[in-house]
Amino acid sequence: LLGFLAVPACMAADAAGAEKTITDGFARSVTIPAEPKEVICSGSGCLRYLTYLGAQDLVVGVDSIEKENQKMDARGYAHLNPQFKDLPLIGEFRGKDDPEKIIEISPELIFKIGTSGAAEGDELSAKTGIPVVLVPYGSLVSDEEQAKMVATLRLMGDITGKSERAEELISYIEETIADLKARTADIPEAEQKTAYVGGVSYAGAHGIISTEPAYPPFLWTNV
Repeated sequence: LLGFLAVPACMAADAAGAEKTITDGFARSVTIPAEPKEVICSGSGCLRYLTYLGAQDLVVGVDSIEKENQKMDARGYAHLNPQFKDLPLIGEFRGKDDPEKIIEISPELIFKIGTSGAAEGDELSAKTGIPVVLVPYGSLVSDEEQAKMVATLRLMGDITGKSERAEELISYIEETIADLKARTADIPEAEQKTAYVGGVSYAGAHGIISTEPAYPPFLWTNV
């Protein structure tokens, strides 16, 4: 009986220590836990994506922006996850990591939004001894940027066991854009509306004169 019981215990230990090798968003080969249970997110938008995927319960540390009380805070994901404020600090916001703080928390995996190339992932991993999955944030401003966003959602979803949710998000985004384009495709140019968008955020909130010439929702609706 004791021998029988020992087999599942060994199997569980093997599963807990299982690893896999992935290629991240900057073509880096990274060996990571097969099923990470404790992760952190570094860089603007990284924690937002993880929350969209429904994997926020894996987060064990946050950057400074999650701990600040802001007068105007448009971050819906943060309002829905007030527990983030109570998690340990990993560094300053916008990816200014503190390796010593990260080592103290000792997550199994670091997701990081890349801004300057593959080297920043290698450097953080070397300093902490923790695997870093470096990904682009992407955006909706062009097909190329949208492809980056989709790839990031898929990769983060695969790593966290949320692939089904990732596909749900991607389908929603693509179907919504297609619907908006279809609704307005036949409007004659002479009847198309003109509009101005102000208060566009970039590295923080800005006033009415902060705009975006190629504002994606205007492009999708022929405004």
